[in-house]
This record gives sequence, C-alpha cells and structure tokens, in this order.
Amino acid sequence: MNKEKANVLWFDDLHRTDVDLVGGKSSSLGEMTSSTNIPVPYGFATTARGYRYFMEKTGINDKVNELLASIKDYENSDELHKTCVEIRRMIVEAEMPKDLADDIKHAYDKLGKKMGQKNPFVAVRSSATAEDLPDASFAGQQESYLNVVGRDDVVKKVQECYSSLFTDRATYYRQKQGFPHEKVALSAAVQMMVFSEASGIMFSVNVANGDDSKITIDAIWGLGEYIVLGKVTPDHYLVDKETMEITSKSVTDKQVQLLRKEDGGVVEAPVPKELVSKQVLTDEQIIELAGYAKQIEEHYGCYMDMEFALDKNTQKLWLVQARPETVWSIKNKEVKREDSAVQVGDVSDAKVLVKGLPASPGVASGTVHVIASPDDIDQFNEGEILVTMMTSPDWVPAMKKAKAIITNNGGMTCHAAIVSREMQIPCIVGTNSRGVAAMDVLKTGDQVTVDAKNGVVYSGHVEAIVAPHTEEKEQQTAVAEYFAPTATRVMMNLGDPDLVNKYASLPADGIGLMREEFIWTTYIHEHPLYLLEKGQPEKVVDMLANGISKVARAMAPRPVVLRFSDFKSSEYRNLKGGDKYEPHEPSDLLGWRGASRYYDPKYIEAFKLELAAVRRVREDFSLKNLHVMIPFVRTVAEAEKVTAIMRDAGLVRSADFKVYMMAEIPANIILADQFNKYIDGYSIGSNDLTMLLLGCDRNNDTVASLFDERNLVVKRAIRHLIQTAHKDGKTVSICGQAPSEYPEFTEFLIRSGIDYVSVNPDMVKLTKRNVAHFEQRIMLDKATGLGKQEAEDLEW
Repeated sequence: MNKEKANVLWFDDLHRTDVDLVGGKSSSLGEMTSSTNIPVPYGFATTARGYRYFMEKTGINDKVNELLASIKDYENSDELHKTCVEIRRMIVEAEMPKDLADDIKHAYDKLGKKMGQKNPFVAVRSSATAEDLPDASFAGQQESYLNVVGRDDVVKKVQECYSSLFTDRATYYRQKQGFPHEKVALSAAVQMMVFSEASGIMFSVNVANGDDSKITIDAIWGLGEYIVLGKVTPDHYLVDKETMEITSKSVTDKQVQLLRKEDGGVVEAPVPKELVSKQVLTDEQIIELAGYAKQIEEHYGCYMDMEFALDKNTQKLWLVQARPETVWSIKNKEVKREDSAVQVGDVSDAKVLVKGLPASPGVASGTVHVIASPDDIDQFNEGEILVTMMTSPDWVPAMKKAKAIITNNGGMTCHAAIVSREMQIPCIVGTNSRGVAAMDVLKTGDQVTVDAKNGVVYSGHVEAIVAPHTEEKEQQTAVAEYFAPTATRVMMNLGDPDLVNKYASLPADGIGLMREEFIWTTYIHEHPLYLLEKGQPEKVVDMLANGISKVARAMAPRPVVLRFSDFKSSEYRNLKGGDKYEPHEPSDLLGWRGASRYYDPKYIEAFKLELAAVRRVREDFSLKNLHVMIPFVRTVAEAEKVTAIMRDAGLVRSADFKVYMMAEIPANIILADQFNKYIDGYSIGSNDLTMLLLGCDRNNDTVASLFDERNLVVKRAIRHLIQTAHKDGKTVSICGQAPSEYPEFTEFLIRSGIDYVSVNPDMVKLTKRNVAHFEQRIMLDKATGLGKQEAEDLEW
C-alpha cells in the first residue's frame, strides 16, 4: 500500500512517524493501536493528502491566501474574526470531490462491519499535520465532533474539521509562531465512540510545577469536551510514578455534563444530585489510568498529554488520544530543577481575596479587568489582569496581552490553563471550586497580586511577593553547580526565616527541621499565654504564619518540616509576660517541654495558635509543602493526645500532609512499633538521644567527654528505629549534629537505610557529595562482594 497516495489510512497501518501523513493526533492513535497494548477505540484517519486534494480541487486554496493576505492587523480581533468566518464558510459550503467522499464513506461502512454495527456512532477528531511537534502545540485549536452517525454525516464532519483549521485562534497562533498556512494540513481521525459515563485528561508530568515524578489526572462526568472548555472544574488526582500511589485528590462539585443523544449529537444535562460531589473515578481506575500513562510515556520517551473515557456499559477505560506534552518538556530540558523565584518577606497584612488551581506558575501584580463575554475582549488592555468565567480559542488575542489570568471555572487541563502555560502567563483557574468565584469578588480597576505558583490572589500590590531579590543571580550561579542525584535525600536545618532566600538555592531536597523558636524570640518576643490574656492571639498567628510561609514559599515545591515550639520553661520565661506562666524547674531540660505542654490545660490554648498558623499557611496561602513535627514525645499516650488536638484543629494526616515526631528519647526507639500508628515518620535528634541513652549532660564539662553520638548504644538504637519504622512504611530522618561533624557517621546512617539526612546550610553541599560517594561505595561493595564488613554488631 502506498500511504502517500491514500485518502484514508487505518489505525493499525499507522505509526507516530506518519505525522506528516495524518498529523499528530491520528498518528499517535495509530501508534498506540499498532505498537502497544493500550486500549484504543478502533478507527481510521483521513490523510493530509486528502485535505490538500480537497483544497486544490475546489479552488479554495487561492481564495484563502487572498483573504489572509488582506488582513492588515492580526491583533485586531474583529478583522481577524471576519476573515476567518468567511474562510470557514467557503470550506464548509464547498462540494467535496466525489472520489474523496466515497473513500471516507467506504471506510466508515467497513469500520461498521469490523465492529459488528451497521451505522456505528463515531467521534471525528481534527489532527493538524504540524500538531504536537516539540516546538509547537496546535492541540485544541481544531474541532472535534462527537456521537456522529451515518456515512453522509461523517463526510460533513470531516469537511467541518477542515474548516476548523481556520478558527480565529488557530490562524492567529500560526501567524505569531511563523507557520506558513499552506504548510499545515488537516487529518480527521474517525474512531468508534465511547459511550462515556466519565472522561478526562491526564499528563505524565504535574503540569502545575513540572514535577515529572507525578502523573496528573482530571476527570468529569459525561464527555470530556467540558474539561477543555473549562465549563466544569474536574476532579484532580496526582499519582506517584514510582510507588503508583495516589498522593493527592481534589474532588469538586460537578453540576453539568455533556451527554450523547441516542439519535446522534450531544446535549448538556444536569449531573444527578447523588453524583455532583462524588469522586468520578474509583481509586482502582485512577491507578489503572496512571499505569497506561506510565506505559505510554515509556513508549514515546517523553512527557505525554492523554485523553481517556470510561464506557458506561462495560466500565472499561479507553485512551482516545495521546500526544507529546509541549510546555514542561521544553522547560525541564532548559532548567533541571525549579528555581525558587517566588520569594517573600512579610505577608501578614496581605488579604487573601480568592484561591484557585495554580494552572500556570508565576507571580504578577496589576489592575484587574473583568470581562464576561468574548464580545468585549477588544476593551482589554495590555498588561491588565484578565478575570473571566472561562476562556475559549476566541480569547487568545486578549490572553496574549494579559499580565495574569484568573477564571471562575476550569481545571488544570482547560483551555485557559494550557494556553497560559504555553505563553508563560501566570494563571489561576477554577476559583469557584475553591469556595469563591473570582468574578464575585474581583472588580475592574482592583489592584491585586497573583501568586499563581500557589493559586492565591491577594488584595493590592504585595511587594514582598513580587519584588526581585538580589540573591537571584547567586541562585542562578548555584544551580549551575553539579551534584549527583542521591537516593538518600539531603535536607537542611533552618532557624531564621530571613535567611531562606540566601540558602534556597542550595542543593537541598527541602527543610528537614525548621525551628519555630526563632520566630518567637526574634519577632513575637511575648509569651503566648500573655498575648492571649491581652486579647491579642492574632499577633501569634500572623507572625508565625508570616515566618513559616516565607520559608515554605521560597523552598516550594520542596517540603518544609516545621517543628512545633520546643522551648524549655526557662526560655519561655524570658519572653515578655512569661514569669506569670512558667514554673521554676531545677532541670528544665527534662521538664515541661514539647508534647507535654500541648495537651496540658494550662497551655493548650497557646498550642492551638501554632496550629492555626500552620493551617493558615497551608490553606489560605496554599503552601501545601508545609509539614509538621512534634518534639519530645515521652509516651504513646502523648502522641495520641497531641494528634487528636491537631485533628480537632483541622490538621489531619493525609497523602499531602505529614506529621512527624522527633526521636530523641529512648522510649521513642523502644516503642517505635506503637508510635508508628500516630505519625508518618521520625526525625532523630541525636544530641538529646545520645544524652539520654548515656545519661550524660552534654553541657556539663565534668562529663562532656563521655558524650559521643558514635557510641555503639546510639548506633544500635538508630538501626533499630529505622528497621521498626520501615516495617510500617514510616520514614526516618536525622537532624542532629552528628552527620555534619562525622562523615563516617553519615556512612553508617546510609548503610542502615535512613531516608533523609538534615544538616545546617554550611554543610549541605559537602553532605550531598558525601552521601553520593557512600551510596556509590555501597552499590560497588554489593556488586563485587569485596566491600568492608561492619566492624560492630549493630543488632540488639
């Protein structure tokens, strides 16, 4: 068969190398059908040759070129629209050459015979020949027609697909990208219709931040067009590629759906009440889809953008489209890890107006312009912030002028999200799904700051968010320095939030220990119970939230673990008003500190202020990379009490919120199997642990020489903790001084299977290199069987 001369080609005759014959979409459907075991509805594709034959035979080519040449200003949306309408009218009204029409009709009849159906329902999807190439994305610019039935109607829809090559958006995009119109042709993929109970879009990369360790899945009830159009904000699921576990789920209210009609065509209908708030896909279906996404990415060798449908009769999942993703595939080649570009000072006075989904990362501040109808986009001015219900292809000229975009509706894969990422414009979508619709709050003329990295809109110009920092150049220089990737993550300890901008560019995998005490002594100065008595609890919440968010924002998306307050009574007494509330303890190192305070009736209200600050950072500021750690937990009962208080305050352990515990008391080691129930992992405080295991006060010069974290008792305790924690799927970190002071101790930790090592900023680079060296040494020893044996018996 000579593919170059065919008007129609079947999916199982096509491969991805045939993009010049049938475009990206059709060739990809063919690739999955002919070369993988992915379930794809069967069908055929009309060819680019057929399109060019149609345009030449009907004489439309010359007329199109004349009309396009007459456009004086592509930025003039009225002029562009008028011309494109005329071109599309000519194409739709032209008579298709009989031989081309007959080829399409015969293929449709043959498809029916193969599927055992006389007049099968099909989807007719446009596929431009330059679509989905690495340096361009024409995806979504042409039309798709669903639930088409009958050979004459299929021919008609193919012709309408041809005309959709000249929508306003597609024409504008080709002009701006420098693609000659005559070089682009169109194929129509005709495939069996899935009678969708649900459908959606997925990416093999987290499109919000470029994290390629995650798979993103969006799902709605009914047919999938309402995701692209932004008509419905979909459920949003994240799956970890390595573990194939669901790490995040956002289930929205889905009020309407697009359904197929029995006699052809589609119709909008309300979602039944019992399904509005229900999770669209089961967890098993999410994992099944993620498996397909992973398989497709491995087959293609690049990030992929896919569409799926769930058949309501068979409950079978089908992949109806797959194409290379075109934004993060380029960005992640240029930048190996995300810059910490969004750096913040004091945001305690900033008012949060709206929150939504962070569709295209970035920060902008400017004047709001609310536009309800595409008829009014000519009123939109360069550099304004566009606020609207949703966008469609007709909005592209206005979107290009926008400093940022905010929409009421839509998900991470709607039109506004895709185009904004492509144009690198900060964009927040689906604000309605987060409680308040942008158009109900924001008015034309309002001054706002858009933090689209975290999905938050603030009132006014928040200088602390948008101001450039002098450290940026230092950060860019640091990123160029190479550090070998390590399985053992190297985290950083941090006290002063004001230093985070200085250290954010270090090759740390996150903050393993953020000490809350520094915020108290540097910014708050007053005892929390004293402030409560004065009626100023908001001072605590504001200042804690400000300091914590500064660190979380600068480090995002890397995790930040905040340790709740761990002052001793003498240190609390030094805060203003502390004398009234603090006991005089002869040995406060072993007294009223850590967890024992949090549930004590005398202190619990103060602890609740810390919880309120954490909740504000995670929910109001949408900094979901913040996690917490409970210090000095003496008994399992204390762990139960403290986590219950946290739960009542709205801080509940989940896939994206981890609760850790300091392991610094022998009881934490000996009863780890019981503590495991209440936490997600441990951070070893090697200083206190060594002191309590050896009964040796490290601050007492008389016995200080006996204090040594390398003592066998300490090593046995750590080895036992790691083994016990790992049995229940818990992680173990260390945040004490030992790894910084003793490289050989770091080797012991790695050989013991520790998950994270957290060190002071000045030791991050050296520890990163040490960890890489020790990991390679361990792998080499295992491969050769000639490595050194452990000199000590570390089992108890």
